[in-house]
Amino acid sequence: MADDHYQTLGVPRTASAEDIRKAYRELARKYHPDLHPDDDAAKEKFKKVQAAFDVLNDPSKREMYDRYGSSFEGVGGPGGWGGGPFPGGGGFPGAGGFPGGQEIDLESLFGGAGGFGDLFGRGRTKAARGRRRPAQMAGEDLTARIEIPFRLAIDGGKTDVRVERDGTAETITVTIPQGLPDGARMRLRGQGLPGAGGGPAGDLLLEVRVQPHPVYRRDGDTLELTLPVSLSEAIAGAKVDVPTPWGTIALRIPPGTSGGRKLRAAGMGVRHANGSKGDLIAEVQITLPAGADSAVTEKLLEAARGAEASAAAEPRAQLRW
Repeated sequence: MADDHYQTLGVPRTASAEDIRKAYRELARKYHPDLHPDDDAAKEKFKKVQAAFDVLNDPSKREMYDRYGSSFEGVGGPGGWGGGPFPGGGGFPGAGGFPGGQEIDLESLFGGAGGFGDLFGRGRTKAARGRRRPAQMAGEDLTARIEIPFRLAIDGGKTDVRVERDGTAETITVTIPQGLPDGARMRLRGQGLPGAGGGPAGDLLLEVRVQPHPVYRRDGDTLELTLPVSLSEAIAGAKVDVPTPWGTIALRIPPGTSGGRKLRAAGMGVRHANGSKGDLIAEVQITLPAGADSAVTEKLLEAARGAEASAAAEPRAQLRW
């Protein structure tokens, strides 16, 4: 299960931007790899802290994370790809990039003059300072397009994706977050081409297309459908069963319902991991009985004409050009 970024930083989901930055600074000072060069646990903890801050410090990424929950991993809208945890292919602050492509002042992170310099500038041997590390280069990103069923986009779940790396085809399993929209873009970290000189692997960028449903349509987080209703149900009113992604519901048809009326079922539309729910809108379509004999049809027509004759208004009175 993916880590909860809020728990990683030790802040509530309602934390302000300043609260998030303060928590990050405290944890970065505590777990920074330069303070613990031989402590793999501290390095791993710092990576998680850095990844959490990269998401929660960016308003747009934070909104997507809040919306898609633990399945956030790189989900983006049609506007563009999301960034990696260390922009520019860098590593930790002080050894590469920093969230948003900005450079970080490690003096301020570790308490100003006399703090960071004393910790890291002294105690290193001349030999250590003289060594040159081999050049690292991040691997290239790969791009691919996948098409998923309508129900999978609504429910969320896993699907297989075939990827070709350096002429070799591989199949990987991808987690589709609940409520993923058509045209969304997902970034799968480390699933691109391998890096050079120990550099990190690139990412796999997926553009997701959602297949249409034979009955349901989607408008944002609202699910829509055309609901066939018999003439007697429209006149007398009824409760009809309507299947939804969250189970079958009994939808009430008010007496005297005309065709084209839209009925709402709150919370039965698209749902997300953060708890938000869209609605279901059913547009009534009155269906006449097919195959009735002529005598029945004549009686039905006679009754309809009688009802129309006593109607208070002409049905097309509002039509204007």
